[in-house]
Amino acid sequence: MTSKFTRRAFLQSAALGVAGATLASSGSAFALADNNDYGPFRMGIQSYSLRAFKTDEALKMTQKLGLKYWEAFPGHFRMTHDPVIIREYKKLLNKYNINLVTYGVVDFSTNEEDARYKFEFARLMGIKILSAYPTPDSFALLNQLVEEYKINLAIHNHGPGDNLYDLISKEEKALQTADDRIGACIDTGHYLRSNEDPASAASRFGKRVYGVHLKDVKDLANGGKEFTEIGKGSMKTVELLKTLNANQFKGILSIEYEEHEDAPMPYIEECLKGTREAIKAAIKR
Repeated sequence: MTSKFTRRAFLQSAALGVAGATLASSGSAFALADNNDYGPFRMGIQSYSLRAFKTDEALKMTQKLGLKYWEAFPGHFRMTHDPVIIREYKKLLNKYNINLVTYGVVDFSTNEEDARYKFEFARLMGIKILSAYPTPDSFALLNQLVEEYKINLAIHNHGPGDNLYDLISKEEKALQTADDRIGACIDTGHYLRSNEDPASAASRFGKRVYGVHLKDVKDLANGGKEFTEIGKGSMKTVELLKTLNANQFKGILSIEYEEHEDAPMPYIEECLKGTREAIKAAIKR
């Protein structure tokens, strides 16, 4: 079967020969990450940031950035149960020493066959978290599947105009009847576009934050909002990181850069620099 995905209407199987891997053990949330510049956080990237590049090149670029963790968007990782393709995915990922920890954003409805296809792909790949956009009527099914597969779901918020998860309060309401394995993927940029504070989201969701898409937004003179590099916008990055650390966040802190898709590297590097500076301010040694 084929699975339907929506990721900013960019959903095409961009590159075969893609990667996959198992989730490395995180240990204590306060243990230093692989690169001490990121303190207690496992720093990664949402591969949508590199959407203009085929998977092999995107993995190589990630390695050049000094990062070891991916959240893959479906354009880089076509869902499959084919064991030959799965082995090729893992072989390619291992080539660049990058761990595929999270995958998404994935839609879920009451279609059990479709949902099981997605969970089974995650199981075969060793993915432990699916960033998700579930319909309200899908939670009874998802409550069952997260326990059966022992795979967490992280509900991803979208920006203004999204009727389901544009506001923190809407996601809080959705989580009230959800299994504990269903939590939040905080997209900081989309919350900022919705005039919501990502640090407040981290505080309110607490230990049920299973992922973060880290991006900044600046306010324009005409009243609009525009994605920008970390530290150049209105995000309270230090406060967000303090809150995540206090709550022993164990997921992946994923840079997701929206702009300059054909030549993003200098801007992603600037985002990482801004993140390192914020971590130094947030984490008292």
